[in-house]
Amino acid sequence: MPRQKYTFAQQQCIRSAGKLSQTTEMLHPNARVGIAVSGGMDSFVLLETMRIRQGIVPFDCSIMALHINPGFDPASHAPLAEWLRGKGVAGHLETTDHGLRAHSSENRKGSPCFFCAMLRRKRLFELCREYGLTHLAFGHTADDLVSTFFMNLCQNGRVEGMRMREPFFQGALMVIRPLMLVEKKVIAKAARDWELPLWSNPCPSAGKTLRSSIMDDVGRMTAPHKGMQTKIRAALCRWQWKTTMENIMPTPDGRNNDNEPF
Repeated sequence: MPRQKYTFAQQQCIRSAGKLSQTTEMLHPNARVGIAVSGGMDSFVLLETMRIRQGIVPFDCSIMALHINPGFDPASHAPLAEWLRGKGVAGHLETTDHGLRAHSSENRKGSPCFFCAMLRRKRLFELCREYGLTHLAFGHTADDLVSTFFMNLCQNGRVEGMRMREPFFQGALMVIRPLMLVEKKVIAKAARDWELPLWSNPCPSAGKTLRSSIMDDVGRMTAPHKGMQTKIRAALCRWQWKTTMENIMPTPDGRNNDNEPF
């Protein structure tokens, strides 16, 4: 069979995910990976990247798409269902009331996004247990690392980013972020090149989140200085990579830090 050709953006996603996976030992033989797919370009590109890498890694592993519809449009994920059938990828797609509850009187004082994300993550963890998954992959990018860092710094007074691999439940489940080194603009180009069937986000809070506001502030701060935002992104990626590697190094007693109770 002729070798598949990829565009530069597609290659960046595939190679970066491979590099990060190998250096941080994200996957292992017979890994069962659940991929959280929201329908946005980041998670959809991750799904396609992981599908391709499944045929590259020198061991057997399986992937499964996990989609939690927040309930604004119960049929919005139809393109994902069709795509999964066409690619032969397993998936669990369900419609919930998470988004509706987040914008109701049940959540009077909290952030709708925080409330909805909390419910979504809880359900994803439940699905991982139900399907016996060993990994849960999120499509967070280098830009998400930047926004998370500044959110923690400015809102919570903490110097904290977002780990590239993170153990939960005493190591029973490993949360991984294979696209953490990739810029969002590259993700967007790859999504177009792959012609992924994205759909619009019907959430009333879309584009009005604290995360998007933080990134707007970072954009204004760096706009007068050429290359500043690129340097910030690169520095945080190197720092987070170093932190991740330190966490998986054996301790003096021979244990792996990732196996510590979460």
